[in-house]
Amino acid sequence: MKILGISCYYHDSAAALIDNGKIIAAAEEERFSRIKHDSDFPKLAIGFCLEQAGINSEDLDYVVFYEKPYVKFERILLQTLSTFPSSRKLFVEAMREWLPKKLWIKSSIANHLEISADKIYFCDHHVSHAASAFYPSPFKKAAILTLDGVGEWTVASWGVGTGNTINIYKELRFPHSLGLLYSVFTAYLGFEVNEGEYKVMGMAPYGNPRFTDRIKKILEINDDGSIKLDLDYFTFHSSPQKSFSKKFVGLFGKPRDKNDLFFTKKTGYPRFWGDKPRDFETKLKENQKYADLAASIQKVTEEVVVRMVNYIHQKTGLVNLCMAGGVALNSVANGKIVRETPFKNLWIQPAASDAGGALGAALYLYHNVLNNKKRYQMTHAYLGKGYQQIQIKNFLNSNSIPFTQYNIEQLIKLIAKALTQKKVVGWFEGRFEWGPRALGHRSILADPRSASMKDIVNSKIKFREPYRPFAPAVLEEEAKKYFDIDDPTSGPARFMIIVIPAKKPKTIPAVSHMGTSRIQSVNKRLSPQYYALIKEFGKLTGVPVIMNTSFNLKGEPIVTSPSDAFKTFMKSGIDLLVLENFVVEKKLVMDFNLNNLK
Repeated sequence: MKILGISCYYHDSAAALIDNGKIIAAAEEERFSRIKHDSDFPKLAIGFCLEQAGINSEDLDYVVFYEKPYVKFERILLQTLSTFPSSRKLFVEAMREWLPKKLWIKSSIANHLEISADKIYFCDHHVSHAASAFYPSPFKKAAILTLDGVGEWTVASWGVGTGNTINIYKELRFPHSLGLLYSVFTAYLGFEVNEGEYKVMGMAPYGNPRFTDRIKKILEINDDGSIKLDLDYFTFHSSPQKSFSKKFVGLFGKPRDKNDLFFTKKTGYPRFWGDKPRDFETKLKENQKYADLAASIQKVTEEVVVRMVNYIHQKTGLVNLCMAGGVALNSVANGKIVRETPFKNLWIQPAASDAGGALGAALYLYHNVLNNKKRYQMTHAYLGKGYQQIQIKNFLNSNSIPFTQYNIEQLIKLIAKALTQKKVVGWFEGRFEWGPRALGHRSILADPRSASMKDIVNSKIKFREPYRPFAPAVLEEEAKKYFDIDDPTSGPARFMIIVIPAKKPKTIPAVSHMGTSRIQSVNKRLSPQYYALIKEFGKLTGVPVIMNTSFNLKGEPIVTSPSDAFKTFMKSGIDLLVLENFVVEKKLVMDFNLNNLK
């Protein structure tokens, strides 16, 4: 039985295909369209899923959408009517989106796939999240927590998964959303919503959470972790442009200018920014306040999440917890769950945001609705498109790109040695990753032992803020030596969705973020080539850890194809490009014209 799941029209559009419950393919549209957080109908991702399975659309048994558009439309109508006339612009903008496009998703799916409408189903948004978390997990029974901005009405829910069934017991409804609260502070701190939340989390360790009491003036936090926002401080429910009110600004001060550079005494002022501004000391003081606010909203978020999790444990008595929804990507909060709650085992959908809803919707239909009992554990996230060696070789030859081909043993030794020589490597192998994390198939790699590598990668390759952390990839069996983790084989560790204390931060300063790290533990069976590289690097240096960051430039999606990888390689300071077992050296292609790529 073949089921296609689809998510789109908000952010992170995606498609996922399962066959008798087994995940065959899953990918976000942005990886093919090259539009960051592409929200449009995922035609390209759907095409990839069908191609990967070797089928046509008529071979599909069902197609399921990740939420219920009419219920969501009801919420938007009631929301704008209840805040009219201040919501006039929001209403007009919403109607422009909904009337010509979003209300007719069933027709869009039927027309694009040329299938009968009776094959198309719809799943509740948070149920899709819950299914994406529980069904691929290793647990026969587990508590489930979903947290995001908003679905139809729901902003958070909890329930229990048992075998092939999911039961949702309680939900929190719009507008009292932890996800939206964090997004408001993301916007206030000068970052793009649904993109900059990572930046707030990265900024937080450089601050002192001295504004937590002030934040708690704008919301109530109950014992079960549910919250109630004081809507006088917010405008996300009535304005399409701004998410916070004048009263919010009166409480916290003027918002940070998104065009300003962010630096504090702890981050330092990187040389690649050039000369310091004349008002350096004033900006230093202002930025410290913004860092303190980031620390404060992060601390409040952690408190709310831990309260929710403790309450769920109290109600269920279970030791296994599954999570999904955008807030589940808050890896610092996830670390708190592991260390400060009674749950012993945690599994998080690696594509926890709306993209993962495509997979969850398909799995829910297959298991819960159609009552199929056999489940498949998701042990890795390599579910995207891969390229054969002949395809890569043809790309290189057709574009007259000089390269050297190695066997795997030669390749591993060459690249490991290059890393020890402070070379930065673009690493491209196998099928690309499902979700926002690069897990060694579309990664930029470097030596973690030198603090300078962080500035080198930031300045020459990522072109991003100096306070943003880089992640360590560590051999699974060596993880406990370098990081304070009980179970490096867990999903959060394998999928790089958990922040934990570093035991030897001075040994690996480039991947230690104020004494903590968002680790990826690498399993030999699941990632043999990537594992071999880290092991060889460990033999040469005594440190079986490498720096791993996503293979992309600032503002771009992670690379998909050999062409994407080569373009990023040429536009950046990456020294070596590895495309499977082909190696391209920057010094040999310095004068290449990217406009002539075939």
